[in-house]
Amino acid sequence: MKALSLGYRFGFEIMEVTGLPSGTVYPALRRLERDALVQSDWEPEAEATENARPARRYYEITKTGKVAALAATERYPLLARLVPEKRA
Repeated sequence: MKALSLGYRFGFEIMEVTGLPSGTVYPALRRLERDALVQSDWEPEAEATENARPARRYYEITKTGKVAALAATERYPLLARLVPEKRA
């Protein structure tokens, strides 16, 4: 959730910044979505085709997820250092 709250939006991007493998990231995203802490949507097929790649599933943190992420960061301050701030 920390990565999502910083603007990282799709699984591979989250894997890159956290160093976590796909077998950790994607099941976690599914659980977070099941618990209504994140929501997802597929990018338009035309955009993926234009970029010659499969469609990406974009994730966004929900209001409930933001509250949970803030609480987790306050409880475990080291979490804030695990994911770098997103560069513009």
